[in-house]
Parts: sequence; C-alpha cells; structure tokens
Amino acid sequence: MAVRTDAEGLDARAVNIPVGGMELPGYQAMPARGAGFPVILVVQEIFGVNEYIQDVCRRLAKLGYLAIAPELFWRQGDVSKMQDWQEISQKVVSRVGDAQVLADLDASAEYTGAGRGDLGRLGITGFCWGGRIAWLYAAHTVRVRAAVAWYGRLTGDPDGLHPRHPVDVAGDLCCPVLGLYGAQDHAIPLASVEQMRAAVAAARKNAEIVVYPEAGHAFHADYRPTFNENVARDAWQRMREWFRQYGVA
Repeated sequence: MAVRTDAEGLDARAVNIPVGGMELPGYQAMPARGAGFPVILVVQEIFGVNEYIQDVCRRLAKLGYLAIAPELFWRQGDVSKMQDWQEISQKVVSRVGDAQVLADLDASAEYTGAGRGDLGRLGITGFCWGGRIAWLYAAHTVRVRAAVAWYGRLTGDPDGLHPRHPVDVAGDLCCPVLGLYGAQDHAIPLASVEQMRAAVAAARKNAEIVVYPEAGHAFHADYRPTFNENVARDAWQRMREWFRQYGVA
C-alpha cells in the first residue's frame, strides 16, 4: 500500500526553476517555518515526479530538509500521460542527455540556495533511473557532500547522450556515495554491482554498496508490486545516517 505523507507543518508545492532562460517545473517541500535547511536533490524514476517522488520530498521535509525534485524529462515529454514503461523509455527517457540532467540539477540546487536552503549542506538521492544519476552527480560537482543511489544502473554502452556510466566515473567521485541494491534485481545484475564495488575500491573512493539478498528492483517504491517494506525501512534509515555522517543534516 502506498505511503501517504501529509503536508502539515510543511511548505510543500509545485515550483518553477529558472534554467537557461526557461522555467523547469518541479516539486519542493520543506518545513513551513525557518530557513537555512540542508538541501537534498531528489531524482525521479522513469515515471517522473509522480506522487511517490513528491511523497519522498515530504518525508524528507518532515526530517528538516529542503527537498526538491525537478522534472528532468520536461523538455522531451510528459511521462505522466504514459502508462507503459517501454513507451516511456523509448519516446522520452532515451532522448534525455546526461549533460542536460546535470545542468538542471545544478540549477535546482541554485534555486534552493537563493531561497531557504543551505547549499553548504547539499545532498542528492535518486531512485532507479535517478539512482544512476545520483552516482553521476557525485562525480560532477564538489558542492555535493553526500549521495545515496537506490538501485540505479551502473554499467552500459556509451552513446552521444550518455557518454559515461557510474562505473566509468568511479575515480572522479567528489563525495561519499551509498549504493542500495537488491540481489534479486533482474534489471541491475549483481555482476555490475560487484564491478562498481571493485572500481570504487581501486580508486580509493569513499563508497559503500549494500546488497539486500531478498530484495528485487524498486524495493522502496511503495506504489509498485516490487515494494519490500522491511528492506525499504532499513535502507531509508541507512540513507538518513549517511547524510548525517557526512554533514547533510
């Protein structure tokens, strides 16, 4: 059953983020009162900034964060009107370039810093498609203090829009990264997880990869049949501790 987090005590709403002379839609949640909140960029699954991702933002806001989830597919299409993941992948996601995504995340961070966020305490977390992006963003900027990647793809063939994958940027990581994966995940082979583990170890980077033996893909997505409540709860706590440990709190 999908979790529903209320907005009591929060400032939670749709926002428009200035980027390149345009406005990028997104969703933002933070405590209703105060300022100087630590910032977490929340990166969507392929299904966009849906109710689940918005709820994740509210959950983080209840913990004292300013959480923002930009609509990173906005230029290429509206996935909210699509049901089939293959259609979403082929018509929209495959056309979204990594450079565009990283720049939009930079703009989203700047937007929070110009408001009530403290960019000195910046973190990022991403789910599925967003899990891959969390790794890439951790190698993109020294401003991010910690990253948490949930079952994101780690390897793949490069192309013009996606020149490097997480395993390729292991040596460039600018912050500690926590990776959360399921051993029963048919989309993310364990061999690729072990390849990533070896790459960060060889690069002497601060990264921890946790593999849950009983979990499959999207084990945190409470609106999907893959949801595993016990694993999701443990992983969420690990994420909280990771951010606290590395100054995103």
